[in-house]
Amino acid sequence: MDRVSQVCRRRHLSRRTEDAYCYWIRRYIYFHAKQHPVAVGANGITPFINYLASDQKVAASTQSQALNAILFLYRDVLDIDVGQLTGLRRVQRQARLPTVLTVVEVRDVLARLSGTTRLMAELLYGAGLRVTEAMTLRVKDLDLHAGTIHVRSGKGGKDRTSLLPVSLRAPLQQHLLRVAALHKDDLARGRGHAPLPGALHRKYPSASRSLAWQFVFPSRTQRACPETARWLRWHASETTVQRAFKAALVTAKVVKHASVHTLRHSFATHLLADGTDIRTIQLLLGHRSLKTTMIYTHVHQTIRETVSPLDRL
Repeated sequence: MDRVSQVCRRRHLSRRTEDAYCYWIRRYIYFHAKQHPVAVGANGITPFINYLASDQKVAASTQSQALNAILFLYRDVLDIDVGQLTGLRRVQRQARLPTVLTVVEVRDVLARLSGTTRLMAELLYGAGLRVTEAMTLRVKDLDLHAGTIHVRSGKGGKDRTSLLPVSLRAPLQQHLLRVAALHKDDLARGRGHAPLPGALHRKYPSASRSLAWQFVFPSRTQRACPETARWLRWHASETTVQRAFKAALVTAKVVKHASVHTLRHSFATHLLADGTDIRTIQLLLGHRSLKTTMIYTHVHQTIRETVSPLDRL
């Protein structure tokens, strides 16, 4: 598995993708009674993928992720040509509409959050960020004067710029002062390092101790880096805001099957309802294809322009 991780990092795949690939490769090896993938050969791919569909009843996206992981193993790690795969039973992808909260529901849920978790949730809704994107924001990514947020290496490794709500500029400024104070204290103790992407820690040795590279939402604890022996302060865990948001949904008596990612869906839908151009929403969300963004128009346009026959009686 070390070799898999090395290739993933050489290809600059995200840590989450690396973890997912390693997970499915392990599943693949166990499925074939712990035989080495070279001994199994490419002929072992189809039975495993079909097993996931027929026996495990996985979703289409899960099956696709598993297939991508195994293809990556053979093609990129082992340098084996898998040829044309025949007999694959692909799970039918179902078209599901995202869950969206109303403006009132968003307001009620946010009102039941406090402190840093409320600021996190407001940023997710106000800028349409994914939770991972919000947690990995650096101080240098926020431009309070211009009112913009620079998202680095989002989904698919893409960068983009989103809007920073005016109402969050003052709270964020106060929050960043606390982050700066924490960083100053770390420096006084001979620490103050933040993990840098890729090999930047070798190219710019002092950058990891600058305030600019510190996370906007830093972790409360520090961890030693096995490679450099430096004490690093990573970003806060995603579960911090996820758990708080789930609890807020309950206390706000919102019965929809929602998660913190629902705030991103609500951001797009509410912008659309306010007349924002769909192309602008695509850019703010960082969607590669406009078709992905168009899903927010399906229900909104139909419901807004249709009158129930009951109301005509």
